[in-house]
Amino acid sequence: MDLPWLRQGAPSRPPAPARPLCLQWYQPLLQTPSATLAYRPDAPSSSSSLAPSLLQRARSLAAEHDALQTALNAAFDATKAKRVGELRRVATALEEWDAARSSIAELATMAADPEQDPDLASIARDELDAERARLHALEKRLSASLTPPHPFADLPCMIEFRPGPGGLEGRYFTDSLFRMYRALCVRRGYRAAVLKYELADAAGDQSSTAGESPLQEAVLEVQDAGAYDVFRSEAGMHRVQRIPSTESKGRVHTSAVAVWVLPSFPDAATGSPELDLDDPESDFYVNPAEVKVETMRARGAGGQHVNKTESAIRMTHAPTGTVVSMQDHRSQARNREAAWKVLRSRIASQRVERREEEAARLRSSVLSRGQITRGDKMRTYNYNQDRCTDHRAGLDVHNLPDVLAGGETLDRVMGAAREWLVAREVEGVVAEEEARAGGDNGKKSS
Repeated sequence: MDLPWLRQGAPSRPPAPARPLCLQWYQPLLQTPSATLAYRPDAPSSSSSLAPSLLQRARSLAAEHDALQTALNAAFDATKAKRVGELRRVATALEEWDAARSSIAELATMAADPEQDPDLASIARDELDAERARLHALEKRLSASLTPPHPFADLPCMIEFRPGPGGLEGRYFTDSLFRMYRALCVRRGYRAAVLKYELADAAGDQSSTAGESPLQEAVLEVQDAGAYDVFRSEAGMHRVQRIPSTESKGRVHTSAVAVWVLPSFPDAATGSPELDLDDPESDFYVNPAEVKVETMRARGAGGQHVNKTESAIRMTHAPTGTVVSMQDHRSQARNREAAWKVLRSRIASQRVERREEEAARLRSSVLSRGQITRGDKMRTYNYNQDRCTDHRAGLDVHNLPDVLAGGETLDRVMGAAREWLVAREVEGVVAEEEARAGGDNGKKSS
């Protein structure tokens, strides 16, 4: 919709694509004074739930984007160009959000105008509902754009599975979750490789009636760039409630599986200092002198080669006490390579977690500790009720077989969990801004 008064003082970045409205054929009527509303982008609106501190931050970053873009138009500078690229997502999201609010203001005026044509007012009310829904989606997008990207967001990932409480039943469900995520990778076309798949010695080779193996530990590597950002919301305790095949009295048993999602370091240098395996400042750097490497004979099934050659590897990182063992390959060299990969990823994750804990302490005066650490029991799979519940997102879905098969129902659950995680990160950004603002005000008053 053509609104000349909104174009005055427009920024230098390209305008957001206009959304066609059904009211365009009434364009002459919209130019009348009764339909004109002096819209101010920073004016409060009952239809917006965006936090004022977030909006202020967005406008500040968008202004920086415009200033840098103007400077780049005069003379190219690599550093400025990189910063413009980082800010473009915020600037574009803010522009679309402003455009949606201006449309809502205009439509609301038309719908409430007693002198307006009844047909036009009816169309305006219909368009108003749709535009408000669009504004809500744009608010989520704008909020997410203000959250700094996770340092490992663009990396591949490793998904680790270990049984929690529940004995043999827990080990069976560990295998079910492993198969679920592997099936999801196949359906989505991700490149996935099994780095470790170790059955429990105590359970032998016994399988459940559903074909589940007693899995003690597994590591699935998703090798696509950005896989960490896709799966990071899946980390946590997954609980299962079902009647085991060995249960003669029909009682429901509860067991759990712990899932970790770790970044997978690149096999070759990418030019990024954060990912340089030889740079002591990199999160992925591990000093070989601090790692104790032991060779041993592999245990379990595997033919004549097992228990006769020392192909298994165990690595211990002395400063952190992190231990990684690997025996899935017949070759000691391949086991050593896989063990290094897992060790680097675990240590890198620990380093990032320590930094995040420090940031959490900064905003602890605003966010409760429960909000920050919530989600130990993050999801429940209830077989009797054919239900999967994500406790963080508050989502219940049925068709549990499709979830466990890595189908589209699992997509819904993962999408809701990711939205929950992004919302918590946005809360963290707002709380950190408020905590810093409070600290600055305290210094000024003193």
